[in-house]
Amino acid sequence: MVSAMTLSSQDKNILFGLARRTIETVFEGRDSDRIDIDESLLPDTLKVKRGVFVTLYRNHEIRGCVGYVLPLMPLWRAAAINARNAAFRDLSFPPLREVEYAGVSIEISVLSEPVKMLDLRKFRLGTHGLIIRKGTRCALTLPQVPSINGWDTSEILQHLCEKVGIESGGWKQADTVEIFQAEVISEDDPGSAGYG
Repeated sequence: MVSAMTLSSQDKNILFGLARRTIETVFEGRDSDRIDIDESLLPDTLKVKRGVFVTLYRNHEIRGCVGYVLPLMPLWRAAAINARNAAFRDLSFPPLREVEYAGVSIEISVLSEPVKMLDLRKFRLGTHGLIIRKGTRCALTLPQVPSINGWDTSEILQHLCEKVGIESGGWKQADTVEIFQAEVISEDDPGSAGYG
């Protein structure tokens, strides 16, 4: 498995700055799809293509979460775009209002590339994220989610199976089951980033 990457304090500060600036452009009425930055000034670590999820929290509760599993674009761009998408395009929540924004904290999960899991014993709760695919449907959990929800491995599998339309406990009926790792950094405590 390709491991998650280790980000420096400078990398983290840049990512959080880009995430915030991208959300703020929407409140300012500017085009948030355009990110004005000279990529040549960025550290090489942020130019690597990675899968990225951005989660917004307000009052310690999720306020939006959107991302890409696969490395579709450079890390810096994926963090910025997914921050905007988590704020305004997560269909599970209404768009973020400017009055809420000051109370929002940002968490960024930088993913390793997923690999197929053939043996459930390879899955490590709290270390691996899990993806289940069936037909055109896909369900995912980030490594940190089970501890937030108090789930064990069987509860994770049940939750994901239900999302893709497989009977509870029937994860072996999935077309593919994949695992991945993530470096999870929190704006509330960027110095304590760890592997989730």
